[in-house]
This record gives sequence, C-alpha cells and structure tokens, in this order.
Amino acid sequence: MLDDVLSCLECPQCQAGLHRDGATLRCGRGHAFDMARQGYVSLLPPGGRSPAGDTAAMVAARASFLDGGHYASLAGELARLAAAAAADVPGCIADVGAGPAYYLAAVLDRLPGRAGLAVDASRFAARRAARAHPRIGAVTADAWRRLPVAGGSAAVVLNVFAPRSGPELRRILSPAGRLLVVTPAPEHLRELTGPLELLAVDPRKDERLAATFAGRFELQERHEQAARLRLDHAGVTAVAGMGPSAWHANPAALAARIAQLPAVVPVTMAVTISVYRPRPPD
Repeated sequence: MLDDVLSCLECPQCQAGLHRDGATLRCGRGHAFDMARQGYVSLLPPGGRSPAGDTAAMVAARASFLDGGHYASLAGELARLAAAAAADVPGCIADVGAGPAYYLAAVLDRLPGRAGLAVDASRFAARRAARAHPRIGAVTADAWRRLPVAGGSAAVVLNVFAPRSGPELRRILSPAGRLLVVTPAPEHLRELTGPLELLAVDPRKDERLAATFAGRFELQERHEQAARLRLDHAGVTAVAGMGPSAWHANPAALAARIAQLPAVVPVTMAVTISVYRPRPPD
C-alpha cells in the first residue's frame, strides 16, 4: 500500500514530502499526483520523455518465469541477506528496477511489519508490483534521474538485473543501510545465448559496476549463486522474452529457434549478489 511508504517518498518536482488526499498524493507546494486504479502512482519528473520501461509482454514473461519458481533460490538468498542487513536499521526496503516485485516480496516476508517501495520505469511492472505484497507501495520513476525517494530513507536498497545510478542509490540509502546488487555471471543462460541469439553478458560488467560505485560505496561481501534449471519451451520462451534481448528479437524467428530445442533444456543460472556499505562523506 502506498500509505506504508509515504514517509519514504518525495515530490519529483520540488522534493517536498508527500501526503495522501483520497486517491491523490500531494505536497505542501500544491503539486499533485493521481493514483492509478491499479494502485500505483506515477512520480516521473516533469518535462522530457518518459523512460522506455519494459513492455506489457516483457513484464508478463518475467512474471510467468518467476512465478514458476526458477529463481526461488536467488530470491531466498537475497531475502536472507536483506533481512540481516535491515535488522537494526529503520526505513523502508526500496527495490529500484523492481519489475513485478518478486524479490521485494520475498524480502518483506522475512521482515514482518517492514514497508517495501517498488520503483520501476514501466507502468506495466508497477501494476503488478502494487499487488505483489500487502506492504508494497509501487511508483513509476526514471532510474537515471533523481528518484522520488527521500534521502536516507531506505534501510536496504535492492537492485536486481536493473539499471543503477550510483549517486541516487547512495542518496536514498540510510548511512547504516546496505545496497544489494544482483548481476549475471558470464555463464548465465549460456545454453540459450547462442542457439537463440540472445544478448551475452557484458564482459566488462564488473568493471563498469565498480566505476558506478567508486567513491560512494565499499564492497562488503560477494556471494556467487548458481543453479541448474530444467526449462521446457514455455520456460525458455519466458526467459528469452523478459530480458533486454526482447527489444531486438523477431518473435517469429525466436519461436522457430525455440522449436528446434529439446523438449527440456538444462540451463545455467549464475549470478553474483554484491553487498555494499555506503562510504561516509569525505
């Protein structure tokens, strides 16, 4: 519910606090943001174009794949780490690039009474996130611009396979909080990358991640998470349709390639969970 996370939100126009007035969020300076009937609110900054968030088809594919339990072990480990990090730190659990909020819901199940804030550029993702857990409030925002989140209001920030702005993640995180980032390892989905012509993992991902957080965060710990999945054609179709490759794939050509695969495909899930602590100001 948005009521649970109001204290963590700020007006995207003037950075004042927000309060609820019926189906509208308002700040003291008169800026107003209407809640969608699906339960989320758009807090995109004024001016410019809205970011190109995931399409309805991409979000549906992601929800279908995650609901199949294929990444349940990842969600469980992420929840364990987040619950430990948030134990003595007040504030919400913010998921930046939350998608349908599958991971955020798993974290909240480990933290009774804690509120969760799902932030995503896609209104289709926000619709699902708003229904993912009773204590989730969902907003649409641009991860590359100032987030509509109050400074230092998050006990834990999650960033799972999502865009990230180092300065903004540092700004919204409590000085005593932790940032948990999930990135794919080079062997992630390797059995599908070639046959389906999917985008491969950037070999410089770790280097770019370090540059993004340089001077703002210190790496506290790193956990390698791997599993061997067995995907049928529906599962393969979902995992191919939920990631960045979906922006470039020809649906008919992709379906033809999937039809050539065995009925059940062994697929590697390999990711890294990195836990960061914020660096104090110089």
